[in-house]
Amino acid sequence: MLIYKIFTNAQWAALQATHRSYGAPIDLTDGFVHFSTATQVAVTAAKHFAGQTDLYLIAFDADPLGEALKWEVSRGGDLFPHYYGELTIELPVWAKPLPLENGTHVFPKEML
Repeated sequence: MLIYKIFTNAQWAALQATHRSYGAPIDLTDGFVHFSTATQVAVTAAKHFAGQTDLYLIAFDADPLGEALKWEVSRGGDLFPHYYGELTIELPVWAKPLPLENGTHVFPKEML
């Protein structure tokens, strides 16, 4: 199963440069990396990244994240994937720009 992380271009570039990350500032504050499923990520983008154009959508296979990946109740009572570990450059399956068109993020065809 693929799960998704939205990064700014700078956060994605930092992961590529250092080969490791504990996520975005909100992830560091909360103590885990926030992920979304395919059915959750559009709402995540609209709620937390409205109007932002400098974004990347990063896909991760949930299996290699092992027991550090927890499914926890969050927005609307849904279970969200939260990762209590370090992201490394080897983990992403793919990364694609997440453009904004007419105020809405356009998700890559790889998600379909």
